[in-house]
Amino acid sequence: MSATAGAVAAVDLGATSGRVMHARIGANTLELSEVARFLNTPVRLWEGERAALHWNVAGLWTRVLEGLGSVARSEPGLASIGVDSWAVDYGLLERGRLRGEPYHYRDERTQRGVELVHAVVEPSELYREGGLQFLPFNSLYQLAADAADGALETGDGFLLIPDLITYWLTGRQRAERTNASTTGLLSSDGSWNDGLIARLGLNRSVFPELVDAGTAISPLLPSLATDLRFAASGPTVTAVGSHDTASAVVAVPMDASRAAYISCGTWGLVGVELEHRVVTDEGREANFTNEGGVDGRVRYLHNVMGLWLLSESIREWQRRGLHVDLEGLLAEAAELPRPSDVFDAEDPRFLAPGDMPSRIGAWFSERGLRVPASPAGVVRIIVESLAAAFAQTVRTAAQLTGVGVEAIHIVGGGARNALLCQATADRIGLPVLAGPVEATAIGNVLVQARAVGLLSGDLETLRALVARTSQIVRYNPSLGTPSC
Repeated sequence: MSATAGAVAAVDLGATSGRVMHARIGANTLELSEVARFLNTPVRLWEGERAALHWNVAGLWTRVLEGLGSVARSEPGLASIGVDSWAVDYGLLERGRLRGEPYHYRDERTQRGVELVHAVVEPSELYREGGLQFLPFNSLYQLAADAADGALETGDGFLLIPDLITYWLTGRQRAERTNASTTGLLSSDGSWNDGLIARLGLNRSVFPELVDAGTAISPLLPSLATDLRFAASGPTVTAVGSHDTASAVVAVPMDASRAAYISCGTWGLVGVELEHRVVTDEGREANFTNEGGVDGRVRYLHNVMGLWLLSESIREWQRRGLHVDLEGLLAEAAELPRPSDVFDAEDPRFLAPGDMPSRIGAWFSERGLRVPASPAGVVRIIVESLAAAFAQTVRTAAQLTGVGVEAIHIVGGGARNALLCQATADRIGLPVLAGPVEATAIGNVLVQARAVGLLSGDLETLRALVARTSQIVRYNPSLGTPSC
């Protein structure tokens, strides 16, 4: 392993916010600083009959360049840049140009795509082919809707969001495999499933070459290197685990043979890491997915609604004119007794943006249960409902795979939420190890650093560096007081 430290930059785009991180990294060094953070706010654009939900990817691109410019001012000799983001959403290109702002996975058009795909291929066959859980916004459903509208007839490029940003940085169209695995269009060997693509009537020519995490895509475009004030040669743009969860799992300081992980942000991705896919009827019925991980690992996991429930509730209360903040509400919620009832955090009614507290109240009212009366009460019931869903999902993952789970690692924004971490430990009866909060960015820079020679070794070696350099907080069941 290299004895010297070097610098790389991570572009990490989440479903609610993005950031650019500057990292110094070496054999015993892992230091990250945030140089830019910005909101990722979707936009509604009128499309003749409805206002469709899109990502403002042009706005994100502007913020990304501003962040990289800030990195260049302090690190003109930067070695590498890597990009990760949320999954499934994509841009369509025609003659190399983006054809409109990409659709948001929460846009209602996805239901039409589900009907179109399932009319051709049974869900059970889709699971055998791709190993993916059913989510109505998976890329293949979105693409089916696009094909029905004629949007693929003249297109010549399909790029998932991090691949699109990478294309704009390098001029090279590539599809990184961990994120491509979320499209539903990969075969079990990790290649594009040409047979399925043909059956669905999709244009095979739009799908770019697949590459693995750690692949050098290209040097940064010379014009961008000059504009951003990098050194003459410019940094290399390196493919990382471009699905943000794939990067986050790289940075979980776990023994994968004995642990489960929860990458907790807008979504709660709950699962275990495997060497091989588990494609069984039981897994399909439990809606578990086999997504690609770095170094050929498999992320066997299930999506739970996540902190979206809290953030959308906060937005609604603020729209009503209430002066609330999450930190204050969590403190109030911690003083309330543990509720006797929880709601189903995976109910599809909670997927779309809007009045989350009213929807939660309706869930309770429909069952003749007492509706939480205050914002703090709603926050407590959300936390306990998420913890219950997390605990059950971990149990199911262990049953389906045979992994003997002895601890749960929570990384991402949820690692900051002490109430959620403690509730999860209490509900599953196992210790919860919280941190690092910046797991996605850390995993991103670890893969880059290994690719450019600043580090070497397997995932276990990289995770050992995370364990040595990160603060991990332990929550024991029913003890209430975390220890470091």
